[in-house]
Amino acid sequence: MYYAIAGVDREDSLEARLSARPEHVARLRALLEEGRLLLAGPHPAIDNEDPGPAGFTGSLIVAEFPDLTEAKRWADSDPYTLSGVYASVTVKPFKKVLP
Repeated sequence: MYYAIAGVDREDSLEARLSARPEHVARLRALLEEGRLLLAGPHPAIDNEDPGPAGFTGSLIVAEFPDLTEAKRWADSDPYTLSGVYASVTVKPFKKVLP
């Protein structure tokens, strides 16, 4: 089943986000290579694809996991979680309907 992992960035997280990004993206690429990643990306803090110093307010990842416990375990070990980029993370089941 798919699970939505929604992380909300803490204030002034851009520097920590940039520092942890390579490891974060590597984990996402591993999910992609395993055929388990539906989508992933950040929420820009302003209405612009490249928000520059305004940074981001969080991220959304939708990926397949065996169960909710495994999805939460994956989210808990994400570099953005471990480095304090995220102030909070919500993990819940996601049912893909379209397309």
